[in-house]
Amino acid sequence: MNKAMPNHAESAAEAELTPRADHASSPAPRALATAAKAPRPPATVAKAPRAAAQPTIVNEIALPSTLLDITPQQAGTQTLLRGLAILEAAAAGVRDLRTFGAALGTTRSTTHRLVSSLVQARYLRQVQGGYLLGPKLIELGTIALEQMPLTAVARPHLESLAEQTLDTIHLGVRDGDDVLYIDKIPGTRGLEMRSRVGHRMPLASTGIGKAMMLDLKPELWQSLFDASRRALASVTFKPDNRPDAQTFMQRMTNYAAGGYTFDLEENEASIRCVAAPVRDASGAIVAALSVASTIPYMSLERMDELIPVVQREARAISEELGWRAPQPTTRRIKR
Repeated sequence: MNKAMPNHAESAAEAELTPRADHASSPAPRALATAAKAPRPPATVAKAPRAAAQPTIVNEIALPSTLLDITPQQAGTQTLLRGLAILEAAAAGVRDLRTFGAALGTTRSTTHRLVSSLVQARYLRQVQGGYLLGPKLIELGTIALEQMPLTAVARPHLESLAEQTLDTIHLGVRDGDDVLYIDKIPGTRGLEMRSRVGHRMPLASTGIGKAMMLDLKPELWQSLFDASRRALASVTFKPDNRPDAQTFMQRMTNYAAGGYTFDLEENEASIRCVAAPVRDASGAIVAALSVASTIPYMSLERMDELIPVVQREARAISEELGWRAPQPTTRRIKR
């Protein structure tokens, strides 16, 4: 009975992730030469039996098609993409070798070798329930974030917002009780406001600052409101549109529910703005952006229209920082 010959492209690919055998175990040159002259039986690929439920499993994993559409000639690329596909499958919740193999269409032995290599390199870790993403990915993710400054990530989205609105665009981060402006694109309507890169203002007196307060508890809202009043005690507002504490707290409650904030001339006379928070991979608010202009160009009706526009760009920046929108949970009905 003829035994099934191995797939040579697959074997070459696996060699990229598996340790090389010691030279002492290699066949002698004479034996290799003799074997090369001997006729070889037709090569066949041994296929592992597939369970009936496997197509459903593959669809649930939803791996990118580019990771599965690999030609046999691309041996090194095949192994690399298979390894990446395993990591994506693990991120999607796959835990066992059988499901990894179903997703990739590989035999159990091939899947085991790939997974073992990833465990050895710390890209996966083996636990009692199967396999999880490993510590090496945490290290690389941290480095990736360090190499991706917020201003560089946000700038294209700020420019897009400026082009859409023609108004002044700000990007700011929290620094204690203040907002620190780290980027600004002036509007094209011939207007200028006092904000500038490096400028600080109390969080509770600006739209962009209040956007960074949305996740805080109400008692902290009150504390930052009081700090803002103390910081601006010597500033004269004409007219004075600053809200009292009760109005401020009610507005913050509404803003937190909607995921946006307004500045209704609370920081600078005749200047209004619409702001939204920027989140990182953990979901924490790390920055905020705003669209600002004078009252003639920023009616209350237009401010309402700008809310989804500003939120869209803030979400886009957040997603580049690794944030993902919470998925709705399905409630199981008891029968």
